[in-house]
Amino acid sequence: MKRDIEKIASRAYDVVIIGGGIYGAWALWDATLRGLSALLIDKSDFGGATSSNSLKIIHGGLRYLQHLDIKRMRESIHERKVLMSIAPQFVHPLPCVMPTYGHGIKGKEVMGMAMLMNDIIGFDRNKGCDPQKKLPAGKAISKDELLKILPGLDETNLTGGAIWYDCQVYNSERLLISVIKSAVKKGASAANYAQVTEFITTKDKVVGVKIRDELTGKQFEIRSKIVLNTSGPWINNMLGQLNGHQPAEKFQLSKAMNLVVNKRITQTHAAGIPSKFEFKDSDAVINKGSRLLFFTPWRDYTLIGTTHVPFPGDPNDFAITEDDVTTFLDEFNQAYPAMAVKREEVVYYYGGLLPMDDTGERASEHDVKLTKHYKLLDHQAENGLDGLVSVLGVKYTTARDVATKAVNILMKKLNRQGKTETENTVISGGEIPDFESYLQDENKKRPWGLNADIIEHLILNFGKDYPEVLEFLSENEQWKEKVVSDSDVLFAEIVHGIRDEMAVRLVDVVKRRTELGSGGYPGDTAAKNCADLMANELGWDEEKKQTELEFLQRSYLTAK
Repeated sequence: MKRDIEKIASRAYDVVIIGGGIYGAWALWDATLRGLSALLIDKSDFGGATSSNSLKIIHGGLRYLQHLDIKRMRESIHERKVLMSIAPQFVHPLPCVMPTYGHGIKGKEVMGMAMLMNDIIGFDRNKGCDPQKKLPAGKAISKDELLKILPGLDETNLTGGAIWYDCQVYNSERLLISVIKSAVKKGASAANYAQVTEFITTKDKVVGVKIRDELTGKQFEIRSKIVLNTSGPWINNMLGQLNGHQPAEKFQLSKAMNLVVNKRITQTHAAGIPSKFEFKDSDAVINKGSRLLFFTPWRDYTLIGTTHVPFPGDPNDFAITEDDVTTFLDEFNQAYPAMAVKREEVVYYYGGLLPMDDTGERASEHDVKLTKHYKLLDHQAENGLDGLVSVLGVKYTTARDVATKAVNILMKKLNRQGKTETENTVISGGEIPDFESYLQDENKKRPWGLNADIIEHLILNFGKDYPEVLEFLSENEQWKEKVVSDSDVLFAEIVHGIRDEMAVRLVDVVKRRTELGSGGYPGDTAAKNCADLMANELGWDEEKKQTELEFLQRSYLTAK
């Protein structure tokens, strides 16, 4: 997967996709498998914006029970199973727990019934799956069992808990990159750091885009039969470029944030506990009066989420502030004082912008009402402009399915035949029908004398493609060394990211091509070691290298 904007701009496409987040990535893969010539472009790096804001959970929609939204539950359960099947290197089962209180709607009896309903609605969740991906039935547990998982939890009216199973993504950034690589291997084109500056139109039809290479400043025109806009929170900005064809209503956005804590609050289970702050969901059939704070063990960290506040500004000005972090941290600590987190233990945060339905009737900033359903806009029907379709997504879990529906629209408008194949086609590196057996077999091989921990690390990040990383050791065996002693990331992964995955900035490698800095700043030594290798590969001088180091460091800081 090479970055060559002059080459990709030299031809026309069936579809140009704007926005390299998870929705754009799945759309590229789907369109390519259906035989469309497709190009994906992003103004920054792939997955560098809203798609990076995640609790890493692929959920089966248990929360939708309170809305009696069985359709959304089935969609989420189906997508969870699909992702375990087509991306087995990344998606793995995760036990979850929730405390029960009293004998009302928060009680063990009601939650026990909810677990039963969840299992009935997800009756086919284990059909034909890898044994490692099997999701056990949910169950109610005693108060003593609950306190072993969540020690020190307030015992007032505590009656026990409920356990169910969802999934966790080991590395959501690499999952996204792997989807794009899958499409490129099948003939698609892609380029990061390519800013759309203007739609090309003739009369009432979009026929392409003008782009600027953000690395060189060069500008290009790219023609296409249709354009798919998956720009996420930049949707208003993009549609604002449609002179005379802008939608009448702008989409409202909320700021979402998850915290990364440098310790395990729970060892095995993700957990949802009630916030002390009141929350009203006007769409819920069963309204519990408070929102859940969810925290999950991930690698050596705990992820805590998710907070939402209205965001009325321009997405280009989005930032997580110190006040955002401390306010949310205070909310969590009030909910679980026995496991209170200190500010210095919060080593990073994930932030992004999500669509919300703003009625102006919020009792407090905690009453943000997120948009519950995705939107697909055919602009010919919406405002008389042919050749443009926009997607507004709301969930990471169901992004593949929404992308499929978007490509269905493209196929119809292009008078092309063909159904989606992404549901049954593994992504690059995912040809692993039995994950545990594959892991054991590869550990026995010990390629290049690497130990079992390194082999497992490589498989969790690259799946069956991990030998592609090790191929670089034939050029320089020293690249099998760790970048820094307290991480399993190898120098070979840095080279692989640069040469084969379009990593052009230090932050691309540290945060998105490897797991080195996806949980927090990896330290000056690791950053410098990466920068030295990138400087050698890309021809950076000392000034450029220092600029990249400073930019990386700033990316981990909150705004004032």
